[in-house]
Amino acid sequence: MLVEIKDKIVSTQIFERQFVCDLNACKGACCIEGDGGAPVTEEEIQIIEANLEKIRPFMRPEGIEAIEAQGVVYHDQDFEPATTLVNGAECAFVFFDAAGIAKCAIEKAQREGHIDFPKPISCHLYPIRTKKFQDYTALNYEKWDICEPACACGEKLEVPVFKFLKEPLQRAFGPEFYQELEKVAKELENLE
Repeated sequence: MLVEIKDKIVSTQIFERQFVCDLNACKGACCIEGDGGAPVTEEEIQIIEANLEKIRPFMRPEGIEAIEAQGVVYHDQDFEPATTLVNGAECAFVFFDAAGIAKCAIEKAQREGHIDFPKPISCHLYPIRTKKFQDYTALNYEKWDICEPACACGEKLEVPVFKFLKEPLQRAFGPEFYQELEKVAKELENLE
C-alpha cells in the first residue's frame, strides 16, 4: 500500500517493517556488498570533493588509490552517480574498525568534528530508498538478506523502519514531513 504526503509517495512498509541496525551481527555488510556504490547527489559530490583532504586520514590506502584513479564517483548502469568502489566491491570510503566492522570514513570525519557532512543521504536513509520523479519522490523499503539481523533486532525492540530513521528522514525532508509520518503511523494502527 502507498500513502501520499504532499509531493512524497510513501510505501506503508516503512511503518509495518521493523528495523534496527545490528553492526555486531552484519559487520556493516551494506557498505561492502551489492552491485554498486552508494547513490550520491551532485551537491553531495561537491561536498565530498571539497572535504576530501579531511576525510582521507580515515580512509584505507585502497580507497585512496581508487579515488585518485577514478574520482569520488562513477556513473552506474543507470548513469546515476555512485561512490567509487575498490576493485568493484566495497565503497572506497569504507574502513574497518578493530572488530572488523565496515564503517564510513566520511561519517568518522564528521563525528570527530572535521567536517559538517555526515554521509550521503542514501546511506543515512538505508533501508529506505528514494527515487525522484518529475512531480514526486517515492520512498520505498528495500529488503536485503544481509539486513536480517537488523530486522530481527527491530522486531525484538519493536521499532518500525521510519522511527529508526527519524534523524535521516528529518535531514532529507524536514521535521514537518516526519511529523506527518507519525500521524500516518497512528492512522494505520487504528485500521488494524
